Amino acid sequence: MRFDGPGSSNFEDRTGQSGGMSLGGGGAGLFGLLFQIVASKFGIVGILILALGYCALTQMGGGGGGVVGQKEGPSKLDPATGQFMTQVLGSTEKVWSDLFRQAGGQYKPTTLVAYSNLNQSGCGAAQAAMGPFYCPTDKRIYIDPQFFDELSRRFQAPGDAAAAYVIAHEVGHHIQNLEGTLDRVRSAQASSSEVAGNQIQVGVELQADCYAGVWAAKSGALEAGDIEEGMRAAEAIGDDTLQKQTQGRVVPESFTHGSSAQRMEALQRGLKSGNPAACNYAR
Repeated sequence: MRFDGPGSSNFEDRTGQSGGMSLGGGGAGLFGLLFQIVASKFGIVGILILALGYCALTQMGGGGGGVVGQKEGPSKLDPATGQFMTQVLGSTEKVWSDLFRQAGGQYKPTTLVAYSNLNQSGCGAAQAAMGPFYCPTDKRIYIDPQFFDELSRRFQAPGDAAAAYVIAHEVGHHIQNLEGTLDRVRSAQASSSEVAGNQIQVGVELQADCYAGVWAAKSGALEAGDIEEGMRAAEAIGDDTLQKQTQGRVVPESFTHGSSAQRMEALQRGLKSGNPAACNYAR
């Protein structure tokens, strides 16, 4: 991908920080706590149970507590990776600001936080094993940059376009938060069965994929091979593909992010239309 300019200033480098879990303070109910992380995760189904169990012990609402043993240290972020992340974020800000303006609104950007191993978010402790996620409480995206290496090695989806798709997908969740979609989904899931709640969640994730495609179509940053890189990433992290890898069988009723085919279709829909209105997956 090709980006111009220095990138976004809405970026925090916390890769030199380390600390333990936050256990203080009150917060929302257990469903709300789990939703805020699970609803906005990029989606590594193989570690979903780990993430849920871990999140249940952490404070999720941004009030009180703090991180036990938080320590400051020198940045561990590769400068080239940091520049890439800020440039992708800056591109999303430009695209979504234009789209919001055209719709008569004003875009309020998210902040992208790069961290390593363990850190604190407004939704509780951020752990690298959870994968990239968006926290609705503090309106920030949390990514351990090592995930980009995992995307290349474990998921066989290398390339800067694949990494950009990860960031753009999480920005898609921020758009949903601004639009009120995440609140509506949370209410709908609260009164739904587990299977129905999963289906609702799939719609949320597919819409974020589609929004990522809209950004890519409008960004002007695509080069030869970039679309193929993004599609490989979407295919690699489909629920069915991940379930086959981690448990040897596919359980469609447990899908929370969509099959590989669904994720590729959603990304393609955004790419072809360049129109957020076409991303009508979440209800």
